[in-house]
Amino acid sequence: MAKLTFKTAVLAAAMCFVASGAMAESKVTYKSAKAGSSYYQMGVELAEAMKAGSKGQIMVTVEESQGSTQNVMEVRARGGDYVFTTPPALIGMAQEGKGPFKDKTHPKFAEIRALFPIPALTMHLVARADRNINSWTDLAGKSLLLGKGSFGAKEGEKYLELLGIKDKVKLVDVELSNAVAALKNGQIDAFVTAGSWPAPNVVEAAASTPVVVVGLNADQIKLTKRDALTIPAGTYSKQAADVNTTTLPVVAYATTSMSDDVAYALTKTFWDQKAAMSAQAPWWKGVTEASLATISTQIHPGAVRYYKEKGMKLQAGQM
Repeated sequence: MAKLTFKTAVLAAAMCFVASGAMAESKVTYKSAKAGSSYYQMGVELAEAMKAGSKGQIMVTVEESQGSTQNVMEVRARGGDYVFTTPPALIGMAQEGKGPFKDKTHPKFAEIRALFPIPALTMHLVARADRNINSWTDLAGKSLLLGKGSFGAKEGEKYLELLGIKDKVKLVDVELSNAVAALKNGQIDAFVTAGSWPAPNVVEAAASTPVVVVGLNADQIKLTKRDALTIPAGTYSKQAADVNTTTLPVVAYATTSMSDDVAYALTKTFWDQKAAMSAQAPWWKGVTEASLATISTQIHPGAVRYYKEKGMKLQAGQM
């Protein structure tokens, strides 16, 4: 009997060792955005949280990216250790061979599965307080910096067209990185940026110049066909009221090549660490259980397991 107990104990210890060793070797590549961007910084914060929350059993390497389309395209050559971020709509396009994926379909696109939501892209119109710009339509006759090639630039231009004022606005062809200085010096009246609130460039602008963060009314938001989001009062310096605007959800994805156990561990650690991340960087506060509803694609079985354990509500099409 003693021998059997001893053997059982040895076997149990060996199994624990193997399991621990497997987790210790769980190395993940996380691809998000350009270095220096808010989303790259989120990736760094997430990597640190994963390491801390798993006690070193999950190690995340953050890779620079040129954008969401590239992130999705790289699925074709990546394995089970690949995690990337993109709006859910882009996954649908990839799987249907539409938009930037026209004539570029690939079987691995069908294997993409969601893990968890991250802070959403939030549209900001930031105007000098002395320019009397209190709505998007007040931009008529004003100078506006949209930036070049970014989601915010494309979205901002779309809104100007939808509101019928594009031809009445002087568009300044300057990189978004110059927006804060240009606003402070009076070279522009306003700029558009899309980043999770609080957006660092908006924080910087509000700290150096009296500004107004301009929102959209309900009819305008409906016209954009985007989801609505409220930037809470006090998010930016001297922002006395809530600002209603639009948002584009962003989600962290893997593929079915990732094991259920690793997907479960990543998802669990993310939610376990979210409060600590929010304390360090407020944009994580925008991610809540309700954010799961923005995932319009299938969720990884390992992540589904976690959400069911926690009683978090999922939709039929996500499983």
